[in-house]
Amino acid sequence: MSGSSVYRRARTVVASAAALAAAAVGLWTGLGSGSAHAAGSVPSPDHVVVVVFENHSYSQVIGSSSAPYINSLKNGGANLTQSYGITHPSQPNYYALFSGSTQGITDDSCITPGFSSAPNLASEQIAAGRTWASYNESLPSQGSTTCSSGNYAQKHNPWFGFSNVPTSSAYTFAQFPADYTQLPQMSFVVPNLCSDMHDCSVSTGDTWLKNNLGAYATWAKTHNSLLVVTFDEDNRLSGNRIPTVLYGQPVTPGSSTSTTYNHYDLLRTLEDTQGLTTHAGNAASAKDITGIWAP
Repeated sequence: MSGSSVYRRARTVVASAAALAAAAVGLWTGLGSGSAHAAGSVPSPDHVVVVVFENHSYSQVIGSSSAPYINSLKNGGANLTQSYGITHPSQPNYYALFSGSTQGITDDSCITPGFSSAPNLASEQIAAGRTWASYNESLPSQGSTTCSSGNYAQKHNPWFGFSNVPTSSAYTFAQFPADYTQLPQMSFVVPNLCSDMHDCSVSTGDTWLKNNLGAYATWAKTHNSLLVVTFDEDNRLSGNRIPTVLYGQPVTPGSSTSTTYNHYDLLRTLEDTQGLTTHAGNAASAKDITGIWAP
């Protein structure tokens, strides 16, 4: 082969390699800016389910033999080691997590349904043309605004306090879909006063979570979906430090972060997973949860 032929062939090889490299960079950029997510940013799950338990500190659950299932989620997902409630008692924490503000609530008294029109996670989701629902264990019927009924307590269901959230979007937990593709893009699950560890043991709540949402957690691992397990407040003995665990395909297995987060930060993160352009209340100045997302 002549010298000029060798040169032409070498030049062709170099050009081809450069084109392949450019294509690879373009592909990575597309993945980072599309429906997946850029490394280190908040992901865009197809479905998010948030479960709120009651009145236990971080050390009462994380590492406890009474909560084997929650700890398995921690080990296979992400653990926020410095996650905090906002205040005491229960009800204002639920409003903080849902709307970025306690809305002036300072106790657990039954509220007047629709007393506030302040922005919240559901109203933002609806305004953006996205889907929302809550699933409330022991709620007497879909949309019921009753204050209490057996093990059901309205104080753990902040959506009823807002006139801009349809009461019909509050389902009983029996209506939680068996086909998870039918779940809304964002939903909250509120166990009743026994299942949420308020009146019953950590073990009872842990078993309830495994039996009722374990199949969703497994499904979320392979369907770009997310399960968030958190608590409203601690037992008043640990500075309001609470367990918060995230699990699903968007999460790096076995990850953790020691950054301090609270309910406003979690709300901000939930809003941003939905691509919402508005942020309710104190979520506007809060920060996203980072350092746990799969690249």
